[in-house]
Amino acid sequence: MRSDMARLRCGKTIPLLGMGTYCPQKDRESTISAVHQAIKIGYRHFDTAKIYGSEEALGTALGQAISYGTVQRDDIFVTSKLWSSDHHDPISALIQTLKTMGLEYLDNYLVHWPIKLKPGVSEPIPKEDEFEKDLGIEETWQSMERCLEMGLCKSIGVSNFSSKKIFDLLDFASVPPSVNQVEMHPLWRQRKLRKVCEENNIHVSGYSPIGGPGNIWGSTAVIEHPIIKSIALKHNATPAQVALRWGMSKGASVIVKSFNGARMRENRRALEIKLDDQDLSLIDHLEEWKLMRGEFLVNQTTSPYKSVQQLWDGEI
Repeated sequence: MRSDMARLRCGKTIPLLGMGTYCPQKDRESTISAVHQAIKIGYRHFDTAKIYGSEEALGTALGQAISYGTVQRDDIFVTSKLWSSDHHDPISALIQTLKTMGLEYLDNYLVHWPIKLKPGVSEPIPKEDEFEKDLGIEETWQSMERCLEMGLCKSIGVSNFSSKKIFDLLDFASVPPSVNQVEMHPLWRQRKLRKVCEENNIHVSGYSPIGGPGNIWGSTAVIEHPIIKSIALKHNATPAQVALRWGMSKGASVIVKSFNGARMRENRRALEIKLDDQDLSLIDHLEEWKLMRGEFLVNQTTSPYKSVQQLWDGEI
């Protein structure tokens, strides 16, 4: 198998470098243009979600590239995610996603967050009266398994699940998750969760692999860290390339979002860097803090999570 790929438990291969398409402005034309550029540069793994508002633009760009003969559908790995207000009916939600994207199937369909919201909630930050009391993950997962049986997707997984939530899911799942997509970068290394996932043959996919600079909750702390900068200097690389290579060196795929062609090329060159044991040891000793804390899913009245600690089961 190629060194820039990992094999999922379902047998599919996933490219280690993925392009994120979350765009706060939901700018359709710039998303379509960026995806075309990314394909030309060599990206084959694309990540979206219903709540991002980028499914249609990504699907349009992929459809155009396939019709032009630039790529074949089999060469592309596409992930989307079940939004929390669709937990009552994942099958219908996925059918709608496929219709929106103009695709016959997804390569990977993930439960976006371990929370259930009332049907119809379409904003990323729910109001107090929009939470469902019951998490209902078991019923949701049964429907995710049905999506797989129906051929609507090639693999199913989760996102933002702690080690405990993974163990809880494995207790009742007929089909275990292939992927857990979580925040992961040199300042939030996910050692415990990576070990749990590895022991259970669950691939870790890292979002915000360079710290999410440019996002409202993101930070430049990773790419501005003096240790990351010194490792970059040593390898004639950029701090972003070091952060991306670090994630891939741990066996994770990394989902990096840039619509800038030069930066997309720069990020792709992370595949050529080789970090040595000293580099990895230095990164392993950096202080840690989590950027995406999920406070918007926590309240004292209607959410099943009364604290951030409860949401992440103490893994924060």
